[in-house]
Amino acid sequence: MTKPIDTGRRESLKKVLLGGAAFGALSSFEMKEEKPYELKGNVNHGVCHWCFRDYNLEDFCVEAKKIGIKGIDLIGPNNWHILKKHGLDSSMCNGAEISLTEGFGEVKYHGQLIKNYTEMIPKVAEAGYKNLICFSGNRRSMDDETGLKNCVQGLEKLIPLAEKHGVILQMELLNSRVNHKDYLCSKSAFGVELCKRLGSENFKLLYDIYHMQIDEGDLIRSIQENHQYFGHYHTAGNPGRNELDDTQEIYYPAVMKAIVASGFKGYVSHEFIPKSEDKMASLAQGVQICDV
Repeated sequence: MTKPIDTGRRESLKKVLLGGAAFGALSSFEMKEEKPYELKGNVNHGVCHWCFRDYNLEDFCVEAKKIGIKGIDLIGPNNWHILKKHGLDSSMCNGAEISLTEGFGEVKYHGQLIKNYTEMIPKVAEAGYKNLICFSGNRRSMDDETGLKNCVQGLEKLIPLAEKHGVILQMELLNSRVNHKDYLCSKSAFGVELCKRLGSENFKLLYDIYHMQIDEGDLIRSIQENHQYFGHYHTAGNPGRNELDDTQEIYYPAVMKAIVASGFKGYVSHEFIPKSEDKMASLAQGVQICDV
């Protein structure tokens, strides 16, 4: 088991000053403890545990809470008890999907998906959670209109149950250019049209900032014009899906200001894979960069 990082460590540097006056000044000098970063409270920060697999979930919960994380994404029923133990939300539940490539875009998967989600939606509600992820699956040569009709056909059978239990089904937008070749719901326009056709507040989009930067860009305008259809956000640096620092091209403070200005009160969950050896320091940095 990987040991948690000692977040209490401090480095103190003192200069050796020569001369009586200087020595006197040094003798009365008091080292001050660095104050912990205080979150502004405008953003609910979550994180995806799969990006930090060096930590088991138990240890990760402990460390994530220290830097202001409120929820852990993509956790299924078998591990909800761990989140509850640490007072963390299951900010995006999973466990009903078949796979990223086999989704609502193909009718042949509807039977299994409807069974899975019919069983999972009440479990999510009973546990006190509200977000449940879903996927379009791959395109496999189908055009957008066929894909939309297929998705509606499957999802409309689940919307009444989701509404009854107060659960929001959230379809993730994934790029089809780099990471998920042939994924159907790879453009925000497709997802927004799907939301309009379903016409329910219990179906929204998981707007992954990293993925949408790759496939379409124009992030801030998309958020400003379509924020009512976005129920959750993911972050990561592009290119590489790593830290949110100045080694990548997305200026996260501006994107986050657009999200906050839209009135969004859900989760922004960090889904980057840290390159740094001190992975929790990278997560803390990401939280601070996005805490506008």
